[in-house]
Parts: sequence; structure tokens; C-alpha cells
Amino acid sequence: MSDTPKPTEIILHRQSHSLELAFDDGKRFNLPCELLRVYSPSAEVRGHWGQYAKLQVDKQDVNITEIKPVGAYAIKIFFDDGHNSGLYDWGFLYDLGRKQSIHWNDYLQRLAEAGHTRKAPAWQTTDSATD
Repeated sequence: MSDTPKPTEIILHRQSHSLELAFDDGKRFNLPCELLRVYSPSAEVRGHWGQYAKLQVDKQDVNITEIKPVGAYAIKIFFDDGHNSGLYDWGFLYDLGRKQSIHWNDYLQRLAEAGHTRKAPAWQTTDSATD
């Protein structure tokens, strides 16, 4: 039996491009869709067998179109850019939430090292409605 906390709530906020997760240990995280997309646990993003990982760029406006449960251990996230091959297990999501600032800063550093400038999300520059 795993000691990994399990989600008690998974709430998609389409207007703010984020996924809110509450876990059974009381922790709650609000993960940007961009972060979920660029850290997708898929071979396409991570590379096959850890080699040739591909830096994801221009994902600041990506959103989630659908979420499907995978057994009792994960979800499959469908993004509006067509990506849907990663399985996000509870441990991965919990780690992404707990270390969100570390993962985000690492992503920004990798973008900078690749000579890429991240644009502000279009959805943040328009009048925002409630979710």
C-alpha cells in the first residue's frame, strides 16, 4: 500500500488555466496548465528512457479540455494543443504541487538557456471572467 496522498478533489478552472487539487493529507495545490503541460510525464516530453527530453515552448496559453481517470492511481489530461499522452499519477501531481516553485524556476531557466523568451499568457491580458 502506498503512502502517497490521494486527491479528494480535482477542479479544472478553465478561465484561469489551472487545475486545483486537494489531497487527503490536507494539502491543496493550484497548478497552472502550462506547468502541467511542460512537465508532462509522457515519452514525447521526457524523452524515451530519459534521453532526448524535449523542451516545451510557447505553452503559456495552453488549457485543459478533458480529464479522465485512469484506475485509482492517475488521471489522463487532454490539452487543447492536442497533447494527451501523459499519465499523471498521484505521486507525480503531489510532487509537482509541493515543489511547484522549484519546477517553475527550472523551466524558466531551461527556456533562458535555450534562448527562448516566454510571452505573457493572452488569457491574463484580457478581461477575465470568473471560472
